[in-house]
Amino acid sequence: MKIAVLAVQGAFIEHERKLEALGVSCVELRKAEDLNQSYDGLVLPGGESTVQGKLLRELGMFDTIRKQIQEGLPVLATCAGMILLADSLEGDATVHLQTVPMVVKRNAYGRQLGSFHTEAEFKGIGEIPMTFIRAPYVLEVSDGIEVLAVVQDRIVAVRYGKQMALAFHPELDEDQRVHEEFLRMCGEK
Repeated sequence: MKIAVLAVQGAFIEHERKLEALGVSCVELRKAEDLNQSYDGLVLPGGESTVQGKLLRELGMFDTIRKQIQEGLPVLATCAGMILLADSLEGDATVHLQTVPMVVKRNAYGRQLGSFHTEAEFKGIGEIPMTFIRAPYVLEVSDGIEVLAVVQDRIVAVRYGKQMALAFHPELDEDQRVHEEFLRMCGEK
C-alpha cells in the first residue's frame, strides 16, 4: 500500500513516520507532477491551512487533489487538513477543497497556549490520546457525516464517506489506532 502525504507545509514528516512504522510506503506531494503517480490514500497534515490552501493553488495541485477526493480517494486530514476539507468556516469566507459538508471554527481553542492533551473515546477504536494544537472543531455537520469523537461537548473528529477529518494530531502520540483505521479505510474497495 502506498499513501501520499501533502508535503508543502506543516507536520507531514510525523505522519510519514507513523505510516512507515505500520509497513506502508509514503510519497510526498510537493508539486503537480507528484500527483501523476498512483497511491491508495492521502494525508492532509496539520500546519497552517491558509498557507497550504494557497500553495495547493499556486503549485497547480488544488483541482487534481479535489477531484481525487471527490472520486473517493481515502483521506486522513488532521487539524489544518480538517479546515481544508470543510465546506465552510465560521466567520471566514476563505474556503478550500470543500469536500465535507461541515462548518468548522478555526483556532477554536485559542493561540498556542490554548493547546492541550486529553484522552477521549473515538468511535470504533476506543479511548485514545488526543493532542490539540491551535485546533479547530466542527460547529455543524450535515446529513451523512458520522461523528467519531467529541471533547468538551465539541465535535473533534468526523468521517464522511472515505474522508476522516480530525481536529487533533494522532501523529504526535504513540497510539497507532487512528492511522490503522485510516489504512483499513484505504483497503476498502
